[in-house]
Amino acid sequence: MALDWGRVADEHGSELGPGDGMIGCWKIMFQAFVNIFKVKDLRNKVLFTLGMLAVYRIGFYVPLPGVDQAALTEYFQNLASGGAGGLSQLTEYFAMFTGGNLQQSTVFGLGIMPYISASIILQLLQTVVPALEKLRREGQVGQKKIQEYTRYLTVGICLIQATFWLKFIAGSQLVYPEYTDWAGNFGPTMGFWLIGILGMTTGTVFLMWLGEQIDEYGIGNGISLIIMAGICAQMPGAVLTVLRNASMDVSGDAQFGPGKIIFLMVAFVGVVAGSILITQGQRRIPIQQAKQTRGRRVYGGQRQYLPLRVNHGGVMPIIFASSLLIFPGLLFDWLAKIFYTSQFLNTLAGEFNSSSFLYAACYIGLVYFFAYFWTTVQFQPKEMANNLRDYGSFIPGLRPGKRTADYLETVMTRITYVGAGFLALIAIIPQIIASGLDIPLRVSSFLGGTGLLIVVSVGLDLVQRIEANLIMRNYGGFLGDSGGSRIKGAYA
Repeated sequence: MALDWGRVADEHGSELGPGDGMIGCWKIMFQAFVNIFKVKDLRNKVLFTLGMLAVYRIGFYVPLPGVDQAALTEYFQNLASGGAGGLSQLTEYFAMFTGGNLQQSTVFGLGIMPYISASIILQLLQTVVPALEKLRREGQVGQKKIQEYTRYLTVGICLIQATFWLKFIAGSQLVYPEYTDWAGNFGPTMGFWLIGILGMTTGTVFLMWLGEQIDEYGIGNGISLIIMAGICAQMPGAVLTVLRNASMDVSGDAQFGPGKIIFLMVAFVGVVAGSILITQGQRRIPIQQAKQTRGRRVYGGQRQYLPLRVNHGGVMPIIFASSLLIFPGLLFDWLAKIFYTSQFLNTLAGEFNSSSFLYAACYIGLVYFFAYFWTTVQFQPKEMANNLRDYGSFIPGLRPGKRTADYLETVMTRITYVGAGFLALIAIIPQIIASGLDIPLRVSSFLGGTGLLIVVSVGLDLVQRIEANLIMRNYGGFLGDSGGSRIKGAYA
């Protein structure tokens, strides 16, 4: 968000006094936070949202019955320290953007990911299944029906994922003896399977319900807020890791010396600024409304803008690319253990780790591929051109219809290339810093990647929602009363 602090301060000189500059702008933002609790309706929404997030964090630590949590934690620690961290990395990445944590195996272990997967599947099916596409065109009634199908599909995905995870728990002998037949000789009891599958499925459904309650009675965007809360909850652990290993040794031998700490702080601010830039970046296409004469009056003729997002796919390209790249490493590790004499498989197993050049190159390629793929699925230039024509609007210099659709597709292709480049850069920054500076991935993951983009995008959306409520009630926003000092991109 690029701001001229002096200009904002001058616009509110009556409140700040001349020359207050950036300090005065902080006063305006503090006043906006105070105004949140002056408006009863907004205050209730914010407090309700915080209460629901607190319920989620409490349930996050409710263990799954029958699973030996201490043995499970020790198992993953041994995997990570023994060099076979593929599964450990998979579960850590799973916890990063799902709101769950399989390494603790709680009732919220699956997180909200089954619901997100179901939503993505149905969004993709809407482009190929005529019945779903027809429902999407029916407006609010059709969306309610699609939402109902999403809930059913979420339950089915939960049952499958919970079964596979409990099978892994049982195969690794991480179940208490009280929940096994004949001291484990015949595996876990039927009661363990029923309680485990039902508990994990119920946990995900409860999280889905929490998100819907935040949408209805809270500030909105409930599912994303749950994911953001899970990511932000890991940040104190990363800060403690830095503080425990910090040293004033300037020779460079310490894991976190003064130079590395300063670099991490500067890099964090820079990457957050870049993430805001890519999230808010738009290409504004001028749209001219046709003039209509009714009697002696002339209607229309206004010029508006059609905003096309530079990063139209959001965090989805990184999520798809990261998820897909985890499995080759696991597969080649497994094959290398079976055919341990094969030098080729051992080399591939070593190359598909997060610090290798091959991994980074494949990561960048997949981010570009999924950025274009997601844009192709979500952005429909032909439908958009037809809507403009039906509403009597057109792009100056272009005929409505096919010429407009071709132009929109060309513009979107070009800006997606730039957006995917920024996305790929932010995605590989954690791996580059972790391998180049010998910093744990737990710390470097907050310098880019999926987690940071989710926090930035959800945080911007939250601030814009709160500011819109304040301005609607004649209160100043986070940057003051003037329309010129509102958050860029919030009001297209």
